Amino acid sequence: MSQSEPGPVGPEIDPRVILAAERTLLAWMRTGMALMGFGFVVARFGWFLREMAAVGNHPPEPGSGASLWIGTGLVGMGVWVLVGSTIRYRCYLGSLSRGDRALPGAGMGTAVALVLALLGVAMAAYLIVVGTGR
Repeated sequence: MSQSEPGPVGPEIDPRVILAAERTLLAWMRTGMALMGFGFVVARFGWFLREMAAVGNHPPEPGSGASLWIGTGLVGMGVWVLVGSTIRYRCYLGSLSRGDRALPGAGMGTAVALVLALLGVAMAAYLIVVGTGR
């Protein structure tokens, strides 16, 4: 049986293509785990600030509770990246086994970049507002 003829399950697939798809999945998994870890740190930072204020017998900084929501959003985004990348990987492998050579689109990467950019703008605005005392 030649490489171009379909096998019992479908056309033979170059193992390099499957391994490249797996490396891409692993890169997305690292991104998701990093988002979740960073989100946890951000969420706990507000708690740390409140504890330090309590030890110093002064009121906590205004807006220190926002870190919980920002951190939770980052953790949620990390979960979304993990689930979305797994679904994308499985769909791609399924399309390969059917003989479809269509590449997955850039939608997920674009969505992650845009959400992180918006979150970065929101965090910068928050830091400016808290820093100026408004």
